[in-house]
Amino acid sequence: MNISEIKDPSFLKDLTVKEMNDLAKDIRDFLLESVSKTGGHLSSNLGVVELTIAMHYCFNSPKDKFLFDVGHQSYIHKILTGRAKDFPTLRQFNGMAGFQRRNESEHDCFEAGHSSTSLSTALGMAVARDLNNEDYHILPVVGDGALSSGMSLEALNQIGDLKSKVIIVFNDNNMSISKNVGALTKAFGALRSSKGYLELKHDVKDFLMNAKHGSETIESIKEVKKNIRNKMIDAYIFDDFDIDYLGPVDGHNIHDLIHAFETAKTKDGPVVVHVVTKKGKGYKYTENDSSGKWHGVGKFDVKTGEMLAKTPDNYKSYSKIVSDHLLNIMDSNGDVVAITPAMISGSALNDVFAKYPKRSFDCGIAEDHALTFASGLALNGKKPFVSVYSSFLQRAYDQINHDICRMNLPVVLGIDRASIVGEDGDSHQGVFDIGFMRPLPNMVITEGKDSNEIENLLELGFKMNCPFAIRYPRGSIVYDKHVPMDIKPGTWAKELINEDVKANIITYGNDVIRIGKVINDNMLPYNLYNARFIKPIDEEMLLEIASNKKPIFIYTNDMIKGGIGDDILELLNKNNISVPVYIFGVDDIFVKHGDTALIKESLGLDLKTLFSFIEKTINA
Repeated sequence: MNISEIKDPSFLKDLTVKEMNDLAKDIRDFLLESVSKTGGHLSSNLGVVELTIAMHYCFNSPKDKFLFDVGHQSYIHKILTGRAKDFPTLRQFNGMAGFQRRNESEHDCFEAGHSSTSLSTALGMAVARDLNNEDYHILPVVGDGALSSGMSLEALNQIGDLKSKVIIVFNDNNMSISKNVGALTKAFGALRSSKGYLELKHDVKDFLMNAKHGSETIESIKEVKKNIRNKMIDAYIFDDFDIDYLGPVDGHNIHDLIHAFETAKTKDGPVVVHVVTKKGKGYKYTENDSSGKWHGVGKFDVKTGEMLAKTPDNYKSYSKIVSDHLLNIMDSNGDVVAITPAMISGSALNDVFAKYPKRSFDCGIAEDHALTFASGLALNGKKPFVSVYSSFLQRAYDQINHDICRMNLPVVLGIDRASIVGEDGDSHQGVFDIGFMRPLPNMVITEGKDSNEIENLLELGFKMNCPFAIRYPRGSIVYDKHVPMDIKPGTWAKELINEDVKANIITYGNDVIRIGKVINDNMLPYNLYNARFIKPIDEEMLLEIASNKKPIFIYTNDMIKGGIGDDILELLNKNNISVPVYIFGVDDIFVKHGDTALIKESLGLDLKTLFSFIEKTINA
């Protein structure tokens, strides 16, 4: 079948199970070929091909609402709803998003880049539907570890209480990005390995219906259904929430999936359809991946499984620079422990967990728990390092505020994927963390310009005995040999000083290197300052900068509101200093997906625009 010619899911209604299985193979081939050219979330989508086909066969989108949690599982849904032709633009600037997007299709009723939000949304939709006396199904597809999050459990609690009809599709592949962890995962494993309750129940029903007085017997055993189920299934998770349960169902058997969904339709209240799938199904490299390498990929060779983008030998990813030096620190300090909320692979902590399994903790998709867990460790003499993506850190704001900063606890935050990150789009851009952490008392926020400064700031973080954040972006840089630095807390560095100065530029992170290169290559009369401490700012140096009365240009790839520019303006105002200040950064918008360079250009944050503006300003 020509996948690109699919316009909507209605054609599925006329297919046989065999034809749908053939379609599943064609979709997998299409997905591999397409994602190998653009990059994207591959293994999650290979695992839900039959599941998504069966859902669209049994239900009627867009009347019935499909919510994919996490949203990166929605590629097959996009294909079946007429967007296969757009896959060459997947995650490209101005192209198709890698998650559900309401402005992209009427079949997308929901948007989520973070996990565990679908059940709360689905319940809200269900209650609104019932209040409006409407009739349609709502199907949150909860997978990749999202069901083990606290927010999902909070929603299950109310779903079981309100009894609004929601068909919860539990996509159980025992994976988030890498292997799931925790007691709930073990309980789901018991469910997964139990005898199929749905299959046995229908076998019993069919037998009784053919027996004398069978229909009366069926009615009489309804009251003992739960007792029968409990003897067959080792975990009573959903029963405890008073939610009906169907499964486990083979998530790659379209016949069984259809049977389960048709049964779920007949239920009056909420029901869980437990679907067991294989993440990465149908491609040997993804099927055998337990570390998360194939969760989100760049361009690759389909035949060999080889990634096309190569990191030069003298380069390291920022995540790897931090994790390798963390390992060195753990070697010399037995009180340092590592924590991550389900991001061992993404944060390059594999070696740390391998060498120090008793001092390394994967908390699962539970950022709020991870931060308060760190506070408990810090209260009892340990030195926690929490590695978390910037966009995920915002999910634990209260814990940073209430449980760490308020008690001034020595927790070091490794804020990965800081600033503009690119293809994952507005739900993943790491541009907000400075704005929400800067007002917090006791919090120190830093960002190093190169590998050596990053390593030295990390060491300083474990010495300062207070909440300490070190930010670092996505990507790789040249890795230089470690050289100890005497960095005093709250100090900036003078990178380039010109006697005949015409402008002052203040920036931080790798932009110090990038901007410095332009100044040097063009012999520009600009001073450049490395604001490696975003909070507290270096007040003494800032007053010195302002004393030359030349314009100050602040360059960031983070939100202007709440950023370092606010602190600089506040200090200048406090000291009654009048000097022109211009702030470059992300304006009051959500940053869409695409290549990072194209995003910066569209926002006026490319260096060509910066230097052109400086030249026009000083020559005006």
